[in-house]
Amino acid sequence: MRRDRRTYFIRRIQAGWNRFYVRRFIAPAFDALGDHADITSPRDIEIWGAGITAGANLHLHAARGNLTRLATWRTGEREGRIEIGDNVLISPGTHIVASERIVIGSNTMIASGCYISDSDWHDTYDRTAELEKHRPIVIGENVWLGVRAIICKGVTIGENSIIGAGAVVTSNIPANCIAAGNPARVVRELDPTRDFRTRAELFRDPGKLDRDMDMLMRYMLRENTTLGWLRSVFAPTRTD
Repeated sequence: MRRDRRTYFIRRIQAGWNRFYVRRFIAPAFDALGDHADITSPRDIEIWGAGITAGANLHLHAARGNLTRLATWRTGEREGRIEIGDNVLISPGTHIVASERIVIGSNTMIASGCYISDSDWHDTYDRTAELEKHRPIVIGENVWLGVRAIICKGVTIGENSIIGAGAVVTSNIPANCIAAGNPARVVRELDPTRDFRTRAELFRDPGKLDRDMDMLMRYMLRENTTLGWLRSVFAPTRTD
C-alpha cells in the first residue's frame, strides 16, 4: 500500500476494537500498567509470565508478522521481573525476556528488533540447565537503543546514553555517551551540561495530545471514501 485508504470513521472503529482488545487481553497480563498506554497491533504482542509492570504513557508497538514479546520465567524459587518506567517507547519486534530482573528507566526509547535478556538460558558446559548464567539488567532513564541492539546479562546502561544500531552490549556503558559495535564500546561523550528534552514533554497534557493526534488523523484521511477503501482492499491498483 502506498497510502492509508481508510476513512476516519473506519479508523475510529478499528481503534475502538484495539482498545477493547487491550483492556480484555493485554492489560490484565501486566501486574501493573499505568494510565494512557498506547498499544498498537495488540494481537501481535505477547505478555507472558508474572512480575511485569509498566508506568504511565507506555507506547508498546508491534506489527503484523513482527511479534513484540515481554516474558518472565520462573526457575525454582526465583521468578523474573520486568519493570518499565513512565513514557517508555518499545518498537515492533523487540523481545524483553527476564530470568531475574530487567529495569527500564523512564523516557527510554527502544527501536525495532531489540533483544534484552538477563540470562544465557544455558550453561557453558551443561546445555540442559541455566545454572548461574543470569544477572540483572538496568537501563537508565532517557536511554535510546538503536535498531536490533542486543543487551546482555549483567549490563547497566547509564542515563541519556545511546546504543548504536546492531550493537551487542556485554559490559556496562556509562551515562551520557554513545556506544556502538560488537562488543559495544564508547565512541563519543555527550555534554551532560546541556538540557535533554525527553519523551515526558509529549505527555504534559495527555488530553491535548489526544486531540492533536485526532485532528492529524482527520486531516490525513480527509479525502478517503468508503468505496475507495473497499476497492483498495479487494482490488488494489498502483495508486493504492
